Amino acid sequence: MKQAKEQKGKVMATRDDIILSRIEQSGKVTVEELAELLGVSTVTIRSDLTRLSEAGLIHRTRGGATKPILQKVERPLEETRKILEAEKQRIAKKAASLVQDGDTIFIDVGSTCTALARALPNTLQHVTIVTNGLNIALELETRQSFTIVVTGGTVRKLQHSLVQPFGMEIIRNFRFDKAFIGCNGVSANFGVSNKNLPEAEIKRSVCQNAHEVYVLADHEKIRIESTALVAPLSGITALITDHRVKKGDLQDLEQTGLRVIVV
Repeated sequence: MKQAKEQKGKVMATRDDIILSRIEQSGKVTVEELAELLGVSTVTIRSDLTRLSEAGLIHRTRGGATKPILQKVERPLEETRKILEAEKQRIAKKAASLVQDGDTIFIDVGSTCTALARALPNTLQHVTIVTNGLNIALELETRQSFTIVVTGGTVRKLQHSLVQPFGMEIIRNFRFDKAFIGCNGVSANFGVSNKNLPEAEIKRSVCQNAHEVYVLADHEKIRIESTALVAPLSGITALITDHRVKKGDLQDLEQTGLRVIVV
């Protein structure tokens, strides 16, 4: 009995390999095609495809299957700004308090930086704000004492951000008093990082052109190492994060010499 089960498992595994290989080569298959190829019934093939689909290895279609449909790992700004909303507002309020009359600042894209734009005091005068966030520019356009400059570039629709090509032409011609940067991760080992490569390039250029750089990151982004380096911690003036940051993570960051502002 045990040998029979083991043999059946081997046969099934071989069948799976052939199915997956066929889909990889042609992009899609039909039940009838696989049944003929493998010499089994269409009922058996349908069962195989259902099992492989449930495992996430293929995408089941009417009468067959295709390669798995990749899910978007990035969520739209309208969704992410509702996550840890209170923490982001506290971070934004602290960041906004650092802006002074006459400053030229850069405000990055993202939910926390959007909260910063909304938190800027109405009493500020003669502030020039450069941003690659279309939503941020629209948020601030009615502020009479602000000069709003949009970087230009190609629109990333989920984040309403402007990136390459042409995303850095204006940035190269500015020197910012303060830059407020969002990110996907901050770690003692890797530094500040971001998962989207075109946005990481924009952030990197801004950091190089700013006298002071403030990274805005909630506690869930601490110790995370994302795809692309934005800046080493030595290139950051301060990290502003919320009070839920873990004590050990905070100590690791501060041991590098980084100033961490906890709100």
